[in-house]
Amino acid sequence: MPKFHDKIMPGESDVYRAARDKLLEAELDLRRQVETVAALRRTLPLGGALKEDYIFEERDAAGAVRQARLSELFEDGKPSLVLYSLMYGPAGSPCPMCTAMLAGLDGNVTHIRQRTNLAIVAKTDIDTLHDFAASRGWTHYRLLSSGNNSYNADYWGENAEGVRHQNIWDI
Repeated sequence: MPKFHDKIMPGESDVYRAARDKLLEAELDLRRQVETVAALRRTLPLGGALKEDYIFEERDAAGAVRQARLSELFEDGKPSLVLYSLMYGPAGSPCPMCTAMLAGLDGNVTHIRQRTNLAIVAKTDIDTLHDFAASRGWTHYRLLSSGNNSYNADYWGENAEGVRHQNIWDI
């Protein structure tokens, strides 16, 4: 008798069912571990004070470039801010994994922004960032350029030589 349920696939062998039950057990263990980590994350105390009130560049509703301070990214009633650091430097191309993740999330931005502030930060200039977003059909993101501040270096988005990190193991 199967361990997790009594449904048997047509032609299912005992060897397959045993391997499938082992996989399901591992998936359940993984889910429990993810929930444990999420609970730990929710108990984190506040982090340290910001080094500075970073000034980013963005486009306003009319398309004009304007400056926006980090402190101005918080809307009333939304105390949390999610900044996604898109790996896209001034002389490079955007990270394919960042691009894929953001492409999948764009349609959900309206729902996410109901409860939290969200913006995409990239070191490239604001025009290049907007052109790239438009080429991907991204219409919902608040896009910010960190090209004129130290945000990326301060938050380990690049190393001391200004080279962006390729993955977390580079830090």
